[in-house]
Amino acid sequence: MATNTYLANPVVTVNSVALTGFCTAASVMRVQESIDTTSFGSTSREFSSGLANNTVSMTLFLTYAASETYATLKSLVGTKTTVTVKATSASPSATNPLHTMTGCYLETLPVLDTSLGEISSIDIEFTGGVYTEVTA
Repeated sequence: MATNTYLANPVVTVNSVALTGFCTAASVMRVQESIDTTSFGSTSREFSSGLANNTVSMTLFLTYAASETYATLKSLVGTKTTVTVKATSASPSATNPLHTMTGCYLETLPVLDTSLGEISSIDIEFTGGVYTEVTA
């Protein structure tokens, strides 16, 4: 049975800019690609660890004011940056690790995505980079 559930108050930064107040969803995925090392005579597939291929996905309200979503992200398209995510605003700890992706790449930025009567939001994904976790 779960003893802790974090449903609110996460902290999200992109390129050292806090986007927490604009973020409605965030996902950090650690991926270690597999390399097939199966050889003749094997009776089952065998794999070894390959390159890391991590991602950070997020949904953000699309705003255009200075230091907000669009202003923060527009110059990052086609470049590498750092993204951090943690579950709560408390200091990093074993129960609130700070997940950091350093050198991750933003390939695509929707510059306008809106419908009549709705608050505009965008889905973006940062790929690659080095994953680290801080717990203290």
